[in-house]
Amino acid sequence: MKIISANWIVTCDENNSIIENGAVVYDEKILEIGSFLEIKEKYPNLEIEEPKENSILMPGLINSHVHLEFSGNTTTLKYGNFYSWLTSVIKHREDLINKADKKLISTKLDRMKKTGTTTIGAISSYSFDIEACLNSPINKVFFCEVIGSKADMIDSLFADFKSRLNNAKKFASKNFIPAIAIHSPYSVHPFLLRETLKLAREENLAVSTHFLESKEEFDWLHRDEGSLLEFFKNFLNQEKAVSKPMDFLNQFTNLKNLSFTHCVEASDDDLEKIKSLGASINHCVTSNRLLNNTKLDLNRLKDIPFTIGTDGLSSNNSLSMFDELRNALMAHYDKNVLDFSKILLKAATVNGSRALGLNKGVIEKDFDADMIYFNLPDSVENKNELPMHIILHTKFVDKVIIGGKDA
Repeated sequence: MKIISANWIVTCDENNSIIENGAVVYDEKILEIGSFLEIKEKYPNLEIEEPKENSILMPGLINSHVHLEFSGNTTTLKYGNFYSWLTSVIKHREDLINKADKKLISTKLDRMKKTGTTTIGAISSYSFDIEACLNSPINKVFFCEVIGSKADMIDSLFADFKSRLNNAKKFASKNFIPAIAIHSPYSVHPFLLRETLKLAREENLAVSTHFLESKEEFDWLHRDEGSLLEFFKNFLNQEKAVSKPMDFLNQFTNLKNLSFTHCVEASDDDLEKIKSLGASINHCVTSNRLLNNTKLDLNRLKDIPFTIGTDGLSSNNSLSMFDELRNALMAHYDKNVLDFSKILLKAATVNGSRALGLNKGVIEKDFDADMIYFNLPDSVENKNELPMHIILHTKFVDKVIIGGKDA
């Protein structure tokens, strides 16, 4: 049992509670939270330091959607247009995957930890990132991804997917949780989709999928036209989309931990369906900007919770959640900066936890003791402004606690 104190404890609970000069008692889970003086008096035999000036304690950040296998990209891939980006990914895929070896991915994971991330939803297309993930103290929900739209390839693609999933399941632990990712409605054959989701239901696995990321995808799925028609004709000899958006969504019933990524071109009917499925939306604002896509209209989500993801370095220049939070804060300029900062911190903590089916993201009794500690550069007079200043001024953290242990 340990105690940690801070000048400010930002709980990210339902009431956005912030405790001044507070302390947390914890082991693997949070046991108690209260004022420093109360905790000190109640636990006289436990070592506890006085809260340091301008210090912050908050839940560890949860990156709900990240691709690690393309971490070798910096200036190789094309931005500004989804089709140009996609064709550049196809062109350079092999070289980029070879560059993203265990050492590079481990370095990226370590930097993510130093920038406050304690949990990731890792989307893995090939499982080349599994060893680096297993060696990292960061909590992982490891999404083995299925992809393939050609009917004559379904059996081999499904067999490969199951092999990768079964291998991931061998390493299942409290901080490495196998899960399932469906690539997208334009790239997964309905039979492959159906069989994969059947497996997810049978084994009670979390599921995530990309959905309507671009105008190009919208045109292809709704009208079988646009630049993706050229792509599918050239690469796969296909002239018709394998799924329509609502047909795709209708397959995702009876899944407990479900998330859809991007959704920037989703219709009101699509969003209503996503809401009825009890799903979350992973918001990756930097990736959407670089690929010149529509910004997710948060006002249209209504009661659908959203999370924060960095996507991968194939469509971002950083895997830091604080960088992503700053970008989100600036991109949604229609939102009140103080109120929206609170919303963003919860999106990056408790919302991500719920989307992944975890017991994290809140400093509250009985939640997992995943916390980060750092200092703001100066004092904050009004605690209502704390979430904004945390987002604006935090680059790295001083202490990372995962499962009650210093990481």
